[in-house]
Amino acid sequence: MQETLLSQKKSAANTLAVDIMQAAVITAPKTIEVQEVKLPEPQAGQVRLKLEGCGLCASSIPVWEGREWFSYPVEAGNPGHEGWGIVDAVGEGVDNVAVGDRVAALSYKSYAAYDLADADKVVKLPAALAGKPFPGEPLGCAMNIFKRSDIAAGQTVAILGIGFLGALLVQLAKHAGARVIAISKREFSLEMAKECGADELILMDDHYKIIQKVSELTNGTFCDRVVECTGKEWPLNLSGELTRERGKLIIAGFHQDGMRQVNIQLWNWRGLDVINAHERDPQEYIKGIQAAVEAVENGVLKPEPLYTHSFTLEEINEAFNSLTSRTDGFVKALITF
Repeated sequence: MQETLLSQKKSAANTLAVDIMQAAVITAPKTIEVQEVKLPEPQAGQVRLKLEGCGLCASSIPVWEGREWFSYPVEAGNPGHEGWGIVDAVGEGVDNVAVGDRVAALSYKSYAAYDLADADKVVKLPAALAGKPFPGEPLGCAMNIFKRSDIAAGQTVAILGIGFLGALLVQLAKHAGARVIAISKREFSLEMAKECGADELILMDDHYKIIQKVSELTNGTFCDRVVECTGKEWPLNLSGELTRERGKLIIAGFHQDGMRQVNIQLWNWRGLDVINAHERDPQEYIKGIQAAVEAVENGVLKPEPLYTHSFTLEEINEAFNSLTSRTDGFVKALITF
């Protein structure tokens, strides 16, 4: 009788272990708790990922810091959207991936041990990338921005803001044969840009000094392409000043925190093409992730030196503090499981 009861208790414990998972929950501004929540079940057309990790994105800062339009607690795992891992369950009708496949996913609750994704929004990772982190969404974003930027050999390209995205774009622009001017606030970022291949380094400290320096470097013609990665108003206006007549100004920064005032007179006078390089179509994101897989596999994109910080799920509060303070040495943080 005792053995039967013990067996039943073990069975119940095992069932409970299978049905729950750990997930980060933002319960209030600047407060995250790791909670046990119900394991999600894939519906028709979905897959479930046992996550290996998830990148920490600056676009998550507003919901972590708190804004008047957010309500708390936020859904478990949200807003993690840079996850990768192993498919461990599939829903009805899924035939493009199978249990055991290692994939990057476009999903939205990946600050958790498991997440669900639509089957058409996952990208298989090749054996050559086995064991390597692969936050697909930001890598795909870099590929899509580069594609929209129309960068080619012989051009002079200025990239403003050398974080993870800016550093990747330096790599891609150099591979395309462009001359790259890297402009950033942190000395550390400029050193990183140099390691990624940048030809010229300028500290982002004084508006008019920067304009004068770029003018000198380009014999007064300025840059064929300028990519703004900071998401801030001043660098956006500076970017317009650095773009040559009939050049292209590419907005890659995350401008989602309010209105911007820009010098339309200058943009109009110079006949600039202004490109908002953000994508909203999920399938365009997937194309970017697929392109990133190929670029990393072929050594065109080299993100691994840029993964500077790693945190466990239990350390996610510390991870957000690092993301917002951005001390020297910080480029990209990963939450790993």
